[in-house]
Amino acid sequence: CLPGMGGTTTTATKTTTTTTTTKATTTSAGSTPAATGTFTNPIKTSNGSDPFMVYDGGYYYLLTTTWSNIQITRATTIAGLKTATAKVVWTQDSVAARCCNYWAPEVHKIGGTCYLHYSAGASGNYDYQNIHVLQGGSTPYDTYTYKAQLAPTNAPNDWAIDGTILTVSETNYFVFSGKDTTAGQAIWIAPLTNAWTAGARSLISHPLQSWERNGWYVNEGPQPLYHNGAIYLAYSASHCSTASYSLGLLKFNGGDPTNINSWTKTGPYLTSANGNYGPGHNGFFTTPGGVTYIVFHATANSAGDCGGNRYTMIQPMSWASDGVTPIFPVPAALSASIPAYH
Repeated sequence: CLPGMGGTTTTATKTTTTTTTTKATTTSAGSTPAATGTFTNPIKTSNGSDPFMVYDGGYYYLLTTTWSNIQITRATTIAGLKTATAKVVWTQDSVAARCCNYWAPEVHKIGGTCYLHYSAGASGNYDYQNIHVLQGGSTPYDTYTYKAQLAPTNAPNDWAIDGTILTVSETNYFVFSGKDTTAGQAIWIAPLTNAWTAGARSLISHPLQSWERNGWYVNEGPQPLYHNGAIYLAYSASHCSTASYSLGLLKFNGGDPTNINSWTKTGPYLTSANGNYGPGHNGFFTTPGGVTYIVFHATANSAGDCGGNRYTMIQPMSWASDGVTPIFPVPAALSASIPAYH
């Protein structure tokens, strides 16, 4: 396999080896853009874990796990995020059940309104994490108010983290990490009525592969990726306390998104390299010119890390010659110049 692709393809019935031919970074229209400059990683040096980014209204917005509050950083360029001042949009809640451990915030615009989804729980441990929703305004930088806990109807109080929104055929689904039916963490999906109301959950990925079981059995941090009509869910595999933390990929093959047989799994991708260990919990964002970037965290600790020492990295995605298969980058050395497309 090519660098950054790696791994095997797993379906419900068989495992096969996959190879691809690399295609340069392109827009969805297939053109190769010219870089407007370069930047270097890390974009955020501490508390840079679980990054999420979106471009909206002339700004790049970055959110990461900061534990005790929710912050949003914005800039007109990717490089500008390195020096921009973060805005605190939510502080510790007075409600004990959701007071603490603020993880993996994401902002999604639905019907012209921005909603912020995040994980939170009680003080003292991580055993009661759930997903909550804040309602904002027309831009990610507006004021937020608490809306609701987002809970599947068939598991309203089960542990749940790392929620995101997947859109298939103009229908929104909430995808998140929850307890597996046996051991560890799995990826679950539930249809959405609105940004804060979910239907029944269904499991779409177990941590069954060896590369998903280093340190513990983990599937977490799902993130949608759309390109030329293809739909994927990237997710993080293995435990964050190991250097084996990396990405898996679910490809949607059509049919019912809540059916596990509608997805094909491959991995691992974005594995440790060039002094960046445990890369994962990524997001994807697209520039105004149509170039897709991946944003992810990593650590300089060769043993892995689950805390605030993880930093934020950004690199462009590439695509196979079929125009739809993603080619994940190799995490670049922090001294490397990364092309800036706009």
